[in-house]
Amino acid sequence: MSSIIKPIGAADTNQAAAALCELWPKYSPAEITSRIDEMLRPNGYHLIGLWEEGLASAVCVLGYRIQYSLWLGKSLYIVDIATLPQSRGKGYASRLVAWAEEEAARQGCAAVHLDSGVGMDRAAAHRLYMQRHYQISCHHFLKRLD
Repeated sequence: MSSIIKPIGAADTNQAAAALCELWPKYSPAEITSRIDEMLRPNGYHLIGLWEEGLASAVCVLGYRIQYSLWLGKSLYIVDIATLPQSRGKGYASRLVAWAEEEAARQGCAAVHLDSGVGMDRAAAHRLYMQRHYQISCHHFLKRLD
């Protein structure tokens, strides 16, 4: 089966919603679409997706932003990466991470980085990152201000 990777512009954010709902099930597809277009995109968020032949929506999506820090300088930060359950195990997420690495190089970034949750349900994602030579470089601390 053939597939294609392409950017997802604001007019097509809804084509990423089903995959992103797998990662963020607390949101409906409509909520994901509006939050991305109204809150994230104005702050530099970009989406790319992978479509299987004949499908109207992306089966795997990656959200990212270019950022600057004293730690890394210019870098590409992967915010979200999600694959529909029926499309997992086909290497799609790896292809999107490879695309992100190439985009980072094109944009003159010094690194690509991401945060990933912990738990047994994250084992496949962690294997992907390790296979692509990502290193665990820090702990991410969180304090909720409910």
